[in-house]
Amino acid sequence: MSATGSDSLIVIGLGSGTSVDGIDGVALELTLCDDLLRARVLEASCTAYGDGVREQILATFPPARVGTQEICRVDQAVGQAFADAASDLVGRLGEGHADLIASHGQTVFHDVVDGQVAGTLQLGQPAWIAEATGLPVVSDLRVADVTAGGQGAPLASTWDALWLGGDGRTTAALNLGGIANATVVGPDRAPVALDTGPANALMDAAIAWRTEGRQTADLGGESAARGSVDAELLEVLLAEPYYALPLPRTTGKELFNLDHLRTALDRVGREIATDDLLATLAELTARTVAAPLRELGVERVVASGGGTQNPVLMERLGAALPGVEVVSSEATGLDPRVKEAAMFALLGWLSWHGLPGTAPSATGARVGRIAGRITPGHRPLRLPEPLAQWPRRLEVC
Repeated sequence: MSATGSDSLIVIGLGSGTSVDGIDGVALELTLCDDLLRARVLEASCTAYGDGVREQILATFPPARVGTQEICRVDQAVGQAFADAASDLVGRLGEGHADLIASHGQTVFHDVVDGQVAGTLQLGQPAWIAEATGLPVVSDLRVADVTAGGQGAPLASTWDALWLGGDGRTTAALNLGGIANATVVGPDRAPVALDTGPANALMDAAIAWRTEGRQTADLGGESAARGSVDAELLEVLLAEPYYALPLPRTTGKELFNLDHLRTALDRVGREIATDDLLATLAELTARTVAAPLRELGVERVVASGGGTQNPVLMERLGAALPGVEVVSSEATGLDPRVKEAAMFALLGWLSWHGLPGTAPSATGARVGRIAGRITPGHRPLRLPEPLAQWPRRLEVC
């Protein structure tokens, strides 16, 4: 335990999303007071990948075919990059002030077969993090849920259910990363979660393709703002069968990648200007997010992730959800850029205390399982006595 008190643990959460735009990190002080878990952000960071690591990662994504040597090298390179990011946060806190690191690593494949997840692969060897910091590392956070019959996603549902479950309204916590995922919570109902489809994945792929790599994202939605929605292309994209699958459902860049977009453009059979393409993809994201949320009776949306920085996307999302309050997580006291890293820190805290990391109603698992595996640091592991049950609420303070 840290010096902050017997009921407090300082956990560093680390993750890199499907956009691969850097390693998000947060140092979170988690304090349990009866059934309330208080979360206080101590430090936060976003560390860019260096020395071509981002390009190495992107080269492993489907539909690419890579060998075991490439996978091994990316696993080590990502682990080393995460170790640097963790060391930076440990240094900012001061020696002896962090207790645990939770690393999600980098998802490179989520194997969905006939709507069921057969396996999932996150790279980023945690031993590099443990060696660099001396701290124990909880990693491989998805696979236990998969082995229990779950989708292994969205992991955010764990944080969301505790954080927004007492709102009194049917509320969706929405993350707009490469893929958009949502958790719906409300009075007298178990949390429901899903990946709605692409958030930034297709927009990022489109602008990188059309600019020959000079741009990797439509920053500020500038291109989409200049364009107009192409109704025919939108209709073709909306016909994707994934959007009709029952809940819970999960997806990734295995499906929503540049080949997916090019196939849709081939069906349209004519040239579409880049600005119009970006406007259409922003509309696609807004509609495919809004449709399941309307069906679930959502009254309020609390959004986080990189997509919240795209004003065109946020405006289209609001238009697709008339009568629904749409706000950034910043309105609740949580910086939208650190939410996912904070969620990984929470999963590490739960595993450390012997508690399941996912809710079966959110992932479709038969039962909740303790998430991940623990890599020891420089000292013998001394885990606390397991807690009997999950906290009932989470408060960001």
